[in-house]
Amino acid sequence: MTLRQKLSGIPLYMQILIGMIAGIIIGLIALQIDGGVTFVRHWLQPWGQIFIRLLQLIAIPLVFISLIKGMTGLKDISKFSRIGGKTIGIYICTTVVAILLGLAMGMLVQPGKLVNHEQVAHLQEHYHTVAEEKKLAAEQTREQGPLAFLTDIVPNNIVKAASDNGKMLQIIFFAVFFGLATLALPARKVQPVIALFDSLNGIILKMVDYIILFAPWGVAALMAGLITDFQGDTSIFNALAVYALTVVISLFILLLFFYPVLIHFFTRISPRKFIRAMYPVQLFAFTTSSSAATLPVTLKTVENKLGISEEVSSFVLPVGVTINMDGTSCYQTIAILFIAQVLGIDLSFSQLCIIVAMTVLSSIGTPGIPGGSYVILAMVLTSVGIPAEGLALILGIDRPLDMLRTAVNVTGDAAVCAMIDSAPQPSAE
Repeated sequence: MTLRQKLSGIPLYMQILIGMIAGIIIGLIALQIDGGVTFVRHWLQPWGQIFIRLLQLIAIPLVFISLIKGMTGLKDISKFSRIGGKTIGIYICTTVVAILLGLAMGMLVQPGKLVNHEQVAHLQEHYHTVAEEKKLAAEQTREQGPLAFLTDIVPNNIVKAASDNGKMLQIIFFAVFFGLATLALPARKVQPVIALFDSLNGIILKMVDYIILFAPWGVAALMAGLITDFQGDTSIFNALAVYALTVVISLFILLLFFYPVLIHFFTRISPRKFIRAMYPVQLFAFTTSSSAATLPVTLKTVENKLGISEEVSSFVLPVGVTINMDGTSCYQTIAILFIAQVLGIDLSFSQLCIIVAMTVLSSIGTPGIPGGSYVILAMVLTSVGIPAEGLALILGIDRPLDMLRTAVNVTGDAAVCAMIDSAPQPSAE
């Protein structure tokens, strides 16, 4: 049996974890051998760079196509015009709250600051060019005025914007604009376009599958490089443990506090009843790590145990699977702050605003497949000037966090569904 056949029977998250451990071991061995560090930098790190480049390569087409497909999938809004706008508005609001929670927890706990200061200084020197570019960008932003952020969102040349991963917010703007125009036209006129993007979406997701298959090897190469950069310092692992705990606590705040508060104030359902009814759904989401796979269970639960009408649930929940990623958005915000803190990169207020805006908008474009969030993370990191190589720090422990954030995602879908069902509906004319 070949190595590839043996690995094919191991779950992806275990392969990535094995790759992370292998990279750590290789890095530690390299530090003890003459010429080992040079070997890692010249012969191993390039493979990690290839993995990062592949993620960046696929980012723009993935987000552009996924956003348009997601928006054209909302064609049922014309049928459920009474609840469509309200549903999307509430989903966006809960996503913003989740991101702000992640932002607050990441800045309060600052897990990346636990890394040895000498190593941070070493990395700052390593990424000196990045730091200088960020300072220059910050100065330019101050000179342009307070509304420069809004001006930068609108591209004057979509082809030029598509050639730069740092202009992802402009790509998202064009995709949303394109999607709105598509929805405004009769279905028969845009059906060929919808079919085209459905096909393109399938092709892009298959490309992501292929890239993620390379993830264990890429992570091993990146981790070996990071260990040599950190010169074997173990404080990074203490920081990583605190980072994971910060993510878990934040997600439990959403599960046990935020959603029950929404249920208490905006529905006719008691929070205790809601929490008890959602246990099986959360467990299913936790084990499958897929909101889409959990959808049938979520539909059955909200209709049978929470008494939500089928008209509301059949629209609100599928839309939620497409555009509502509270758990994922909260996690991504903390991950971005953690990587920036480890690398010793201070983020300006405008960059924090970009993180919030891009995480909200890109949540629609996050594919519901294992590893899909890696692409989005790489995209947001690049957009705010953080080296995407920092992804290697968190990928090894991503799987359990992915399971938990999926449980949060489906709980958020159900909470919004209950809110829409309880809200007074205007009569159809």
